[in-house]
Amino acid sequence: MSLSDKLPQTSDRHAMMQRFRSREAWHVMKILSEFVESAEELQGITPAVSIFGSARTPRDHKYYKLTEDVARRLSDSGFSVISGGGPGIMEAANKGAFYGRSLSVALNIVLPHEQKPNDYQDLSVKFNHFFSRKVMFVKHAIAYVVMPGGFGTLDEMFEALTLIQTGKCRKIPIILCCSEFWAGLLDWVRDRLVSEGMINAYDLNLIQLIDDPQQIVDTIFKHYETRGFAALPEEREQLLNL
Repeated sequence: MSLSDKLPQTSDRHAMMQRFRSREAWHVMKILSEFVESAEELQGITPAVSIFGSARTPRDHKYYKLTEDVARRLSDSGFSVISGGGPGIMEAANKGAFYGRSLSVALNIVLPHEQKPNDYQDLSVKFNHFFSRKVMFVKHAIAYVVMPGGFGTLDEMFEALTLIQTGKCRKIPIILCCSEFWAGLLDWVRDRLVSEGMINAYDLNLIQLIDDPQQIVDTIFKHYETRGFAALPEEREQLLNL
């Protein structure tokens, strides 16, 4: 059998391409509906703080307990808390907020190996796409608190830093909690990214390293004390162009 015998005929290839394009167009509509539905669900939760961290952190770990403390203080101070809705640090964030005064919000992601939603969610929104989920984390948060985590946590943190650095997003506090965890990464950022001119030294000012739960809350309040939590007109334009 020759190679040409193994390849689909022209008419077959055309039909296959048409089916793919139809599926792709429908997929774009599904993505659009995900943005619309999530925006409607989340429009009333402001002011809100997004908390990120590992799904693998056990409940008896100090990071879990610290996250729960931070989330409870934020919730009792009037901030809704947004997490990824899964286990580990995400659960700790939702749990702290759930037992506080404000809403516990979960942006759940559908994964090939199903992520089980935690039990501490006042409002749960389901996503099939990471990128639309990340937009909602940024769009509806007035601050980020980043706890120890893996690739997903780093992705979300650097996504926010990139958006702020490039002016595509309003400047919000990005607070890294647990100094001993982040020290090596921040040293590398200074020693490599800054020293080799990949970023400017003042870009480091976008990050704050704070371990004390109450100081995290106070820092967020201080950032907004002279301007309020509502987005300014130019910031609303930025959010429309995320």
